[in-house]
Amino acid sequence: MNVIVNGEPRAVSSRTLAELLGELGYGAAKVATALDGAFVPAVRRGATSLAEGSTLEILAPMQGG
Repeated sequence: MNVIVNGEPRAVSSRTLAELLGELGYGAAKVATALDGAFVPAVRRGATSLAEGSTLEILAPMQGG
């Protein structure tokens, strides 16, 4: 399946958002996710299905001052 991750087209085998994060190497990292413009909380990622052409944004927290 083809999806867009942070603006970049990707061919992936995952069917859920949780699987995709693992496939991309995020594993248990603390990140925020938005699928097709809607925020997806961590507890819902396993139940959130991907579709052909889905757009995913992954944001990691930054520290600094």
